[in-house]
Amino acid sequence: MALSCGALLDREDLFALARDRGAIIHVPSGAIAGLDGVVSAAAGRVDSVTMVTRKPPDAFRGAPGVAKAAIDIDAVDAPVKVFDGPVREACRLFPANVNVSAALSMAGIGADKTTIRIYADPTVIHNTHEIVVKGEFGRLSVGIENVSTASNPRTGVLSALSVVAALKRITSGTRVGT
Repeated sequence: MALSCGALLDREDLFALARDRGAIIHVPSGAIAGLDGVVSAAAGRVDSVTMVTRKPPDAFRGAPGVAKAAIDIDAVDAPVKVFDGPVREACRLFPANVNVSAALSMAGIGADKTTIRIYADPTVIHNTHEIVVKGEFGRLSVGIENVSTASNPRTGVLSALSVVAALKRITSGTRVGT
């Protein structure tokens, strides 16, 4: 089970090894909802997948992407866009912040075609993610506001709960959802 699934984006060798050995790489939903809808939509034509992530500025402290964007986290007093581009690059620049976008890209159209905009936003209390998927099926929109874990402002409580749910699904005789 990959909890920091952004690390998998450049590791096709691990997916090949799993296929060759008959193993399964499990990627929990993490801090978002709606991956079942994205997977279903991706069975047909998907035109775009966009995610907007907003977190309190302190959640980005130490992220390589903040340094690259030359943003002083301590001086942020209004929402500041710190990244806008493909998920693959976002996961490299914000490895502790946007793993959830990697799961979204795996469920949908891939890390190079899935777009993410990331904001350091002092007006939000919770880590927020808004997802919009458009395709032949129509439009899917999902939004979530996650309470951060007490020990890590980068991670939401729902991320931990999604691991518990994934383990229950693996060991259960029942599958709900796609």
